[in-house]
Amino acid sequence: MYRDKKIVVVMPAYNAARTLRQTYVEIREQQLVDEMILVDDSSRDDTVAVARSLEGVRVHVHEVNKGYGGNQKTCYRLALKAGADVVVMIHPDYQYTPKLLPAMVSIIANDLHPCVLGSRILGGYALKGGMPVWKYVSNRSLTFIENLLLGQKLSEYHSGYRAFSRRLLEKVPWEQNSDDFVFDNQMLAQIFWHGFTVAEVSCPTRYFREASSINLPRSIRYGLGCLGTALTYRLARMKLARSKIFPD
Repeated sequence: MYRDKKIVVVMPAYNAARTLRQTYVEIREQQLVDEMILVDDSSRDDTVAVARSLEGVRVHVHEVNKGYGGNQKTCYRLALKAGADVVVMIHPDYQYTPKLLPAMVSIIANDLHPCVLGSRILGGYALKGGMPVWKYVSNRSLTFIENLLLGQKLSEYHSGYRAFSRRLLEKVPWEQNSDDFVFDNQMLAQIFWHGFTVAEVSCPTRYFREASSINLPRSIRYGLGCLGTALTYRLARMKLARSKIFPD
């Protein structure tokens, strides 16, 4: 608990057996989290067995792979059902450090912002942490265009380390979003659509063989999806288009 608010960490997992325990230990060290929920998206390794061996982790298994967005939808449904006041989504691949949990939770629990992102760009951690140059350039280019179309000033839109208030999760229609990787981007656009603010904290990251990543073809599809989302947002703001993810 933090300020009488229940803190729930959700971990969308896929083939994370090698890094899950390390992520779990670091989360526990923060002595802040009331419940951890791991949703396994039909992994092909021992992720489920490792998760079930960890004390205090609630494990939910998708028998069929539902995609990254579909995994997150299950995470948020379960967190809200568990009575979470603050929900933090962190990947169990240990790319993002759980040591930032106190900072992210306090921003939301103190009613400063209802959404917090762990930014790899602030502080110059992306390249230092091993982000491939082509991914860095793509990230910066997409973020520049998205800021223009959405009228915002984020350092990046593509972090997988996010925290939300319960009120935000109950208001934003994230169930309408894609089940693929573009879910993250659509959700951020929806957050701005509904007038919520977003804070960012500088986040060291690690790129290594076990860390999750998507290949070049899927990265291209993701980038096009991000641009499509931002353009749809702008057209909807101008009353020139309608979209189920940006309702009137």
